[in-house]
Amino acid sequence: MPEISISIGGRNFEVACQDGEESYLHAAAKMLDDEAQILSAQVGRIPEARMLLMAGLMLADKTASVEDRIAEVKAELAEREAELAGLRNTVVEPERVEVPVVPQSVTDTLAELAARAEALAATVDEKLN
Repeated sequence: MPEISISIGGRNFEVACQDGEESYLHAAAKMLDDEAQILSAQVGRIPEARMLLMAGLMLADKTASVEDRIAEVKAELAEREAELAGLRNTVVEPERVEVPVVPQSVTDTLAELAARAEALAATVDEKLN
């Protein structure tokens, strides 16, 4: 089990961790150190236990804010997914287009008129030739 030296708020600590977790420990220590540096800049030198407590509380507050935001985003995502599922289940009725039907008697009358016009045109052609 490796022992790592970390620095938080200008103070060094020896901490043991599992093999392969050194980078995670360094990252966590950096986050804690960043908060401790903010405290040191605002308050000055404070006892080690109090500095670690306050830095931990500041990180916990940030974590709680992030978790709240994640919960809001998850709720919004669930809403959008429900809307999308509702849209998928909605049957969209096709637009109805009505085309007027021409009665058969009108069609027959037009065909008869066309035949008469063609007969007249043929008669005119014969007389002209």
